[in-house]
Amino acid sequence: MRIGLQISSFTFPGGPERIGPVFGRTAREADQAGLHSLWVMDHFFQIGGVGAPEEPMLEGYSALAFAAALTERISLGTMVTGVAYRHPGVLVKTVTTLDVLSGGRAWFGVGAAWFEEEARGLGVPFPPVAERFERLEETLRIARRMWDGDESAFRGRHYSLERPLNSPPALSRPHPPILVGGGGERKTLRLVAKYADACNLFDGPELPRKLEVLREHCEREGRDYAEIEKTSLGRFDGTPSVDEVVDAAGRLAESGVDHAIFTQGRDQDLAGVLGEALAQTEKIVPAGR
Repeated sequence: MRIGLQISSFTFPGGPERIGPVFGRTAREADQAGLHSLWVMDHFFQIGGVGAPEEPMLEGYSALAFAAALTERISLGTMVTGVAYRHPGVLVKTVTTLDVLSGGRAWFGVGAAWFEEEARGLGVPFPPVAERFERLEETLRIARRMWDGDESAFRGRHYSLERPLNSPPALSRPHPPILVGGGGERKTLRLVAKYADACNLFDGPELPRKLEVLREHCEREGRDYAEIEKTSLGRFDGTPSVDEVVDAAGRLAESGVDHAIFTQGRDQDLAGVLGEALAQTEKIVPAGR
């Protein structure tokens, strides 16, 4: 079982001047604890359920670049980039840059976007949901093309790239792993089966059903279901004990999850606890399962 940490709140004691030191310390602790992955949300305003929109929120790729310079082994990604926020050619360059500078540790996490308030607030176009899914599929096609080194022109309904050059190429082989976030059964999980290396689903009662739907999409696409890394995103109320994390990881593994990601919210300090739990889960559940 792989274990990852998502940092969802940057409201730290001491105000904005403490964000860099505290975030950096957390990234180093997660790396030193042996966690597999470190994630930040790709949001510009804080989301409901975590805090008010006015609370501190870092731009995701700048934050990951900062973390990359302070860590050595942990992989780095957004959970997940809203497809409407960045042109796909620029987005692929951004993820490639993170991959090169981190020594091949980048993930490409992407989804159809949902948080209209931040888009409208900052003047970012936010198309209807059907169009966002069309843009997501085109973005996935462009990413695969650029990481394959195919510089031929791309002509889609929403995007046109005359020469999708990507130099330097990513260090990850065959490319930074593509993770599509979301549990939509008709569109999102179909795109996972067709284009992605990993899915991300919320930890909840519907998780087994979502995985079964993904398996069905894989059968229709002629894709080996086992090739796709199944990741989940969950949270604890308060700081959990090591035993609570071990129990959660075991339950998720039994459901078919390979990579459990836990969200660190305000007033939580999870890196050390997750690291201790990881050492125990590795005795119970094989890595990668």
